Amino acid sequence: MKAGRSQLDTAVLVLIISHLCFYAPCELTRLPVCKLCSGSVLNETAVGHFCFVSNGRLEGRCCLKNDSNSNGTERIIGLDLSNCSLKQVDDLHEAATAYMIDLSLNPLVNLSDSVFEGFSDLNYMILPIDIFCPGGNQSWSKVELREGSRLCEDPKNMCNQTGQLVIDCPENSLCTPYGPGFFECNCADNYYGYKCLREGEFPALQVFGPLGASTVVLSFLLWVTQRPPQELRCTGSFPAL
Repeated sequence: MKAGRSQLDTAVLVLIISHLCFYAPCELTRLPVCKLCSGSVLNETAVGHFCFVSNGRLEGRCCLKNDSNSNGTERIIGLDLSNCSLKQVDDLHEAATAYMIDLSLNPLVNLSDSVFEGFSDLNYMILPIDIFCPGGNQSWSKVELREGSRLCEDPKNMCNQTGQLVIDCPENSLCTPYGPGFFECNCADNYYGYKCLREGEFPALQVFGPLGASTVVLSFLLWVTQRPPQELRCTGSFPAL
């Protein structure tokens, strides 16, 4: 929810289920958000310059860089969707790791704050001049109008202080930023469950053990029932009558 969101350990279960692959191996594919608009990022643009100084790699409308925390998997650090004739933007979740996003020179009518919920690394945005910064201009440390665009820089921390207990979160939970105008509440160490009321370690084996076993069984049954039938071929010769 806006300016507050209780994240409990049960969300881990949903995250794991959403990444299970039943019919094919999970592979890193081309991100559709990088192809929302034709063309590619130009070096002289804000995102292009940022990508160059960050030692990133341009692909389509994205700037990609290896993530040292995930075995070298590339992640989006910049997204340039400027001058793409976009009238609305509904889903950019694939770019949730972006540090810079450019949506300028688009006939946007409205831009929902929820589009950028979870964009914890977002620090710089370029928008059409008549579009307010996500979370409201008051949610950013610096808002500037320049050359027909609105620049939003350095979103404010919605928590009193990152990693500290705050009154907006349930007891035994910690507040952390969760995108412009948003924050989330995570259970403190040694607490889990609804409103972080349960003390101790989360029973991962008891919860995910049966889930993993059932997934293997279901995958095997799908493989047996969905594979194409094999033709029966006979070899050899028959004696003449």
